[in-house]
Amino acid sequence: MPNPKRRHSKARRDRRRAHDALSQPGQSTCPSCGATKLPHRACPSCGEYRGRTVIEGKDNLL
Repeated sequence: MPNPKRRHSKARRDRRRAHDALSQPGQSTCPSCGATKLPHRACPSCGEYRGRTVIEGKDNLL
């Protein structure tokens, strides 16, 4: 099993990890209430998905 002969520097390690950052997930707006939500998911504030209510949203409670 090959092992490194010399220790890699911190700069070399950090340059390799420069592209490993997580990107922010895409956002879309709800057509009924205008809140931001994840695409292809029910809106957490109004509970609608594709024009019909599928879950109890924050606006529909009580």
